[in-house]
Amino acid sequence: MDFSIIELIVIAALGAMGSILVNRGVAVFNDGLRPIMPEFLEGRITRSELAATSFALSFGLIVGFGIPLSIGATIIIAHSILLACDIIGIWTPDNKKGIIISGVLGAVYSIGVCLGLQIVVDLFNQLPVNFLDSLSLVGAPIIIAFTVFPAVAVGYQHGFKKAVATAGITLISYLLFARFGTFTVSSYKIALNPEGMSLLFGMFMMVYFAARVKGGQETMNADLVNIFAERVNRIKRNRWLLAIMGGLVSLVSAMMILAVDAMPQALINDGKYTEAAITTLARAIGFIPLVFSTAIVTGVYGLAGTTLVFAAGIFLRDIPILAFFVGAAIMYAEVMLLSVVTKGMDKLPGVREMGEHIRTSLADVLGMAILIGSAMAAEKITPGIGFFWVMGFYLINRIAKKPLVELAVGPVAVIALGILVNILHLLGLWSK
Repeated sequence: MDFSIIELIVIAALGAMGSILVNRGVAVFNDGLRPIMPEFLEGRITRSELAATSFALSFGLIVGFGIPLSIGATIIIAHSILLACDIIGIWTPDNKKGIIISGVLGAVYSIGVCLGLQIVVDLFNQLPVNFLDSLSLVGAPIIIAFTVFPAVAVGYQHGFKKAVATAGITLISYLLFARFGTFTVSSYKIALNPEGMSLLFGMFMMVYFAARVKGGQETMNADLVNIFAERVNRIKRNRWLLAIMGGLVSLVSAMMILAVDAMPQALINDGKYTEAAITTLARAIGFIPLVFSTAIVTGVYGLAGTTLVFAAGIFLRDIPILAFFVGAAIMYAEVMLLSVVTKGMDKLPGVREMGEHIRTSLADVLGMAILIGSAMAAEKITPGIGFFWVMGFYLINRIAKKPLVELAVGPVAVIALGILVNILHLLGLWSK
């Protein structure tokens, strides 16, 4: 994970702009923090109370999820930097001086993460028992496991039978493309990735079932837009700043610096860029109802919007400059279409509800895949003990007074085991 000067400048610009937007109350990355922002903006809680809340919501995800999964990977998970923008922006003063301070701290932190991860990797390589290769197994199950998420989402929304049908079509398409997906046309060899194609078929089924749900005369979202018109206008007044942020996010995605989540990160690590882009696009679709609805109610947008800008960056990875302008255009369009799209969701209630089920299924699949991968990694480090260590770590964490975020438990357990093995090795109690 070596970074050029240009890459460090770009990531510094991203961290600075993100922290400034949070400082001004324009946008945040953590969806859980967004509903709390109006409480401060309208004077019902103090900035110190908001700062404490932002730290509690984001810090655990940074040190327990984003950074551990980024160590030794080819691309950093966005949570490592964008969640920190939430903390930096809110903890800095709410004035002109605070805008400057937040920008500087955001830039310095972002560069520090990039350089710091390389230092950590170099240190791990010096350990007598090097477990970095084993750590890469944490994300190994994600790629194939991800193809089942549409079936899980369909099950949550439409029931067991349709989930089984979707899973069956996904599996059949995987087997067919694994067997017949490579062929030659006019001396050109074409290889269709079975994971990516089966995911597309699963997503088609998911959208098909959701679109068949007919709407009545509900006007829930239209009512929200009318009630919170001033908050919607507040977001639109900052559309140019948000557009610049969208362009920067798309640029760092195209430059393979940041991935939106662990699933596209695992695919990029494996060199499957098209599949990573499709995965990111699917994730963004699931977040459109959440981001738009909470933005309208709170008057605060997302630092990466619906995260479509990440998908645009991967698709345009060969033309990073174009990715910046496309990302900026996407973010601008999201903001300007905020009211229109949200009202339109009333006509397709199934698609509107699908977003919630996508998010739930993504969390379920990702959590299980990371846990299984962590157990595989731990078993490679210490054969015979690894499964015991990770399963015990995971289950005991559940009853702790301050448990780690479940997505983070597996990677943290593997890193802790690797460090423990090295300590035991130095004490002569463990041999390679």
